[in-house]
Amino acid sequence: MINHHRRRLLRNSFATLATISAGCAIPARDLLASTSPVLRKPIPGTDESVPVIGMGTWITFDVPAQANLRARRASVLQRFVEMGGGMIDSSPMYGYAEEVLGESIATLKKTDTLFNASKIWTPFAGNANAQMADTEKQWGVKPMDLMYVHNLVKWQDHLPKLQQWKDEGRIRYIGLSTSHGRRHAEMESLIKSEPIDFVQLTLNIEDTETEERLIPLAQDKGIAVVVNRPFQRGTLFSKYAGNPLPGLAGDLGCRNWAQYFLLYVVSHPGVTCAIPATSQVAHMQENMGTLKLPLPDFKTRALIRKSVTA
Repeated sequence: MINHHRRRLLRNSFATLATISAGCAIPARDLLASTSPVLRKPIPGTDESVPVIGMGTWITFDVPAQANLRARRASVLQRFVEMGGGMIDSSPMYGYAEEVLGESIATLKKTDTLFNASKIWTPFAGNANAQMADTEKQWGVKPMDLMYVHNLVKWQDHLPKLQQWKDEGRIRYIGLSTSHGRRHAEMESLIKSEPIDFVQLTLNIEDTETEERLIPLAQDKGIAVVVNRPFQRGTLFSKYAGNPLPGLAGDLGCRNWAQYFLLYVVSHPGVTCAIPATSQVAHMQENMGTLKLPLPDFKTRALIRKSVTA
């Protein structure tokens, strides 16, 4: 159902691309120039940066050992890399996703542009070592670029373990993740008190709670912010299916709703990267097109949200 809505949106958005409002300062043809470099943001406190659009794997890469299904996921990853992608996000709680991801990575000719992120997710402190070893084996990657404590589960035990692995060079960055609003108060406290490099939070054009305190706090503390659920689990496409893109989308160079939704997220100055998930090459191409767009300023960003939610 979601894919059907997204295909309809793609047709409608191309039909409205030529609608440019009188106040646009930059011609749309210039905004869409394919020769422009991909949009990147720095990891705070480092000389390293990542493309602002990454790739999630929840649900989309959780497929059984069927050659045709896994070949399609490898094609999705291939397109991601071809279009300048960097950060890939997964977790042991995502079923087959890490296994499928590792198989897909093995098909790539070039992997040095990838930024590999996964999670420790277990209520048992003693299981962390085995879980980390399993992630390394399935991904076929060492060191892992980033490991989170997922959904803050048993963070008191797991976060010191991640710090130990970072000190040993087994991982490069450590962080905390949550996709549940009920944990925001605890996350706020940990951002203030723990020496972490990344947090992963939910943000999209309708769900903006993390903009109020968590993202500004992370920004002040020099912590990178990765955004999950930028499409609200796909429901944004279902909700706006059949609607033409707002005229502002054309001004900004957006060819489709996916880019409009993503541009809102990554234009927040405190956001480092968003990780939309997809199982379709065409949808990956839509997502990655956001990397060629200029970031709107604060006032324009507010207009993006108002154009949808007013």
